[in-house]
Amino acid sequence: MSFRLRMTMLFAGVLGTVIVIIGIAVYLLVSYQLREQLDQVLIETGNRIVASAQVRSIGEVTLVALAENDFSQTIIVQLWNQSGELIKSSDNIRLFPDSIDPMGLYTNQTLFNDIWIQSAHLRVMSMPLLINGKSIGVLQVGTSLTPIDTTQDTLISVLFITMMAAIGIALVLGGLVIRSALKPLVVAKDTAIQISNADDLSRRIPYKDVGEEPDEIGELINAFNQTLGRLEKLFSAQRRFMADVSHELRTPLTVINGNVGLIRRMHHVDEEALASIESEVDRLTRLVGDLLLLAQAESGKIPLDIKAIELDALLLEVYQQLRVLAGERVEVRLADIDQVKVMGDRDRLKQVIINLGANAINYTQNRGQVQIGLCKTKGQAKLLVTDNGPGIPAEDLPHIFERFYRGEKSRTRQNDESSYGLGLSIAYWIVQAHGGRIEVSSKVGEGSSFCVWLPLGNNKDS
Repeated sequence: MSFRLRMTMLFAGVLGTVIVIIGIAVYLLVSYQLREQLDQVLIETGNRIVASAQVRSIGEVTLVALAENDFSQTIIVQLWNQSGELIKSSDNIRLFPDSIDPMGLYTNQTLFNDIWIQSAHLRVMSMPLLINGKSIGVLQVGTSLTPIDTTQDTLISVLFITMMAAIGIALVLGGLVIRSALKPLVVAKDTAIQISNADDLSRRIPYKDVGEEPDEIGELINAFNQTLGRLEKLFSAQRRFMADVSHELRTPLTVINGNVGLIRRMHHVDEEALASIESEVDRLTRLVGDLLLLAQAESGKIPLDIKAIELDALLLEVYQQLRVLAGERVEVRLADIDQVKVMGDRDRLKQVIINLGANAINYTQNRGQVQIGLCKTKGQAKLLVTDNGPGIPAEDLPHIFERFYRGEKSRTRQNDESSYGLGLSIAYWIVQAHGGRIEVSSKVGEGSSFCVWLPLGNNKDS
C-alpha cells in the first residue's frame, strides 16, 4: 500500500470517526428532546385529569370518579385504586383489562417507562394519587412512541447516508489533495532515482515544481538540494585529488623507471642513477606520509603529543634549518622574537613552521628575502612568515590551503622537488588541531605574509 493511499485512508477514517461521534451525539440529543416533549405532554394530561377528578370516601375504601374528558386518540388513560383494581380507562383502551405498566402500580413517585404491549410501543407515565400523604390510587397515562421511533429510524438512515457520502467525498477529495501535497516528494524521488541511475550530482530538484511557499516539504527539498551540492563538491574534490595524486606520482615513478632502464642497459650500477632513484623514493615516501597525515587530520584522528613548548626556542631551531634549505639563493632573516610558551605537539608545530618557511623560500626569486618572527598579542601567540616574492593573486587566496593547489601563473616555483601541494594543507590542519588559525595576506608583486595564531599555554610566564 502506497503512502498516498495510506494517508487517504487515514484521512477518511478520521473524518468517518468524527462523523460517527457527531451522529451519535445528534441522535442522543434529538431522542432526548423528543422524549422530553412527550413526557411534558403526559404530565400536562395527567395534571388535567387529576384536577377534574372527584374523590368519595366510604370507610377505608376510596372511590375515584372521573369526569368525562375528551382524550386524543393517541393518549390512553387508566385509573387504578390502591387495591389494584381498574376504576376507569379511556375509550381507546377500555377493552384492555390489564395495566399498561404493571411495575408502575407500585410506585411512590411519578415514573416514566417504555412499554411494549402486543405490537404497540408506548411511553407510559405512572403518577401516584396522594391525599394527606396516603396513596389512594395510581393514574397511568400513555401514548404511542411510533412517531419518535420513526423519527429515530429516519435520523439513523440520514446520518448513515451522510457518513457514507462524506467518507466517499473524503476519499476522492482527500486523495486529490494529498496527491497534490505529495507531488514535491514524488518529484524528489524521481530526481533521486535519475541522479542515482545517471551518476549526475549536478542535477537539482527544480524549485518551481515544489511551489513558492516555504513549507516543510519545501525546506526538505532545499536541504536535499544542499546535500546534493555538498556531495557534488566532495566527489569533484575527490576526482581532483585522484588526478593530482596521479600527476604527482607519475613524475617520480617515471624517473625511477628511467633510471632502472638505464642501469639495465649499462649492465652495471651507476651511482648517479641510484642517487636519483633514492631521491625519488624519498619524495614518494614523504608524499605518502603527508597524505596519511592529511587523512588523519580530516577524520579528526591526527595524533598529537600535547606538552608545554617554548615556541621561541623551536623557532630558532627551525630558523637554522631554513637557512640551510635556502642556501645562497634566498636570504632568511630573523625578526623580533618574544619568549612564548604554548601547549602543543612539538614535532607537529615544527612541521608547520618548516612548511610555511619552505613554501616562502620555494616561491621567492633569487636574492629574495624570507623573514620569520614571533610575538604575543591579544592573549595569543603570533607567528609570522613573510617573503618578498611575486605574491598571490586574489582569486587564488581562498584556495591555497587546498591539497595540491598551485597558483602557478604568478608564483613560479624555483624548486619543484619539494612542491607537491600538500605543505600548506598540512600546516592548516595541524594549526586547526591546536585550536589556532592561519591567516594569509598577499599582493601581487609585493610578496606574501602567513600569520599563525595559537592559544598561549597556561604557564604564567608565557
